[in-house]
Amino acid sequence: MSEQRTTDNRILKLQSTMLKYLLRKEFRQIKRNAFLPRLILVFPFMVLLVFPWAASYEIKNLNISIVDNDKSSYSHELTQKIVSSGYFRLTNVADSYNSAIKSIEKQEADIILQIPANFEKNLVNAQGGKVMISANAVNGMKGGIAMTYLSGIVADYNMAILKKLIPVSASQSTISTIQIDQQYRFNPNLNYRVFMVPALMVMILSLICGFLPAVSIVFEKELGTMEQMNVSPVPKVTFILAKLIPFWIMGFIVINIGFFVAWAVYGLVPAGHFYTIYFFAIIYIFTVSGLGLIISNFANSLQQAMFIIFFFMLVFIMLSGLYTPIDSMPNWAKWVSAFNPLKYFMEVMRAVYLKGSDIMQLWKQLAALLGFMLAFNVVAVLSYRKSS
Repeated sequence: MSEQRTTDNRILKLQSTMLKYLLRKEFRQIKRNAFLPRLILVFPFMVLLVFPWAASYEIKNLNISIVDNDKSSYSHELTQKIVSSGYFRLTNVADSYNSAIKSIEKQEADIILQIPANFEKNLVNAQGGKVMISANAVNGMKGGIAMTYLSGIVADYNMAILKKLIPVSASQSTISTIQIDQQYRFNPNLNYRVFMVPALMVMILSLICGFLPAVSIVFEKELGTMEQMNVSPVPKVTFILAKLIPFWIMGFIVINIGFFVAWAVYGLVPAGHFYTIYFFAIIYIFTVSGLGLIISNFANSLQQAMFIIFFFMLVFIMLSGLYTPIDSMPNWAKWVSAFNPLKYFMEVMRAVYLKGSDIMQLWKQLAALLGFMLAFNVVAVLSYRKSS
């Protein structure tokens, strides 16, 4: 029994020594690589500084063409209210509706507002006024948002006209109104960057910890150093750990850079605790690194690995809820997104940052990520073929 224990201790000591020297080799390779350290430091800054401003559903500077057939003080006030809102840019004042349509065809306008003749007269005489809004729906999302913005501005102007035309005493005694007080939970100012920045951290972490290890291993295959490792007495688990540990460390560096940029640039701090994010980040890093190992095991060249990585990243990002809410997707896309680890960690980041959720409230995401972690890493170890 004692001899067996002594043998086991020697094996563990030998494996730890092997791991130490392999890690030393990996860190020296990273240090010699002039591009990789810069990528780890520059890539998070570039993504978090550029993408939240570019990837936004908040649309401004919409081009509007106004057909003013009334040319009254009321129609002029409505035009000024629209332009001063900050969402619209007056690019054309047309004489007729047909002329305004031509401005849309020439891509000089995105939306048309037609104010009819006798607009002011009908309002003053309490006969009601009608305006026509026509949006260019080639880009359906842009057209729908423009319609919503413009309808809100016209409705607000309508309430201002009512208050002006109806005396205060009469309005209080004869007109019953419903007052709506809006309150936006978790994102009071509807700032889209608050929603995007935590999700972009997940995307960065996926690239650094999931797909860079795959590229690194395949690159060694092309250089021929992988064959030398395969015929060495190093166990495959030790070799895999030596490959992954540096990228795990890089992942924690990257996510801390993300925390710093979110705080320094956007003033974002999690409503919950950092330890919740770190706990899920550990599981997620193990998950995507296992997926990267699977890719490296089946790819024989760097070109193959890049194509596989591009495929998975495209599917993961499109079906993660980064840009489009998953609830708005068709049923088949919802089923596919259920097998997307990116989706679950993205939900965790947004929930902790915006709502302050804790681990117990995120048990569904925890169960899913643990399942992915076990599945990916078991398949990665079993599919790695080592010649001895």
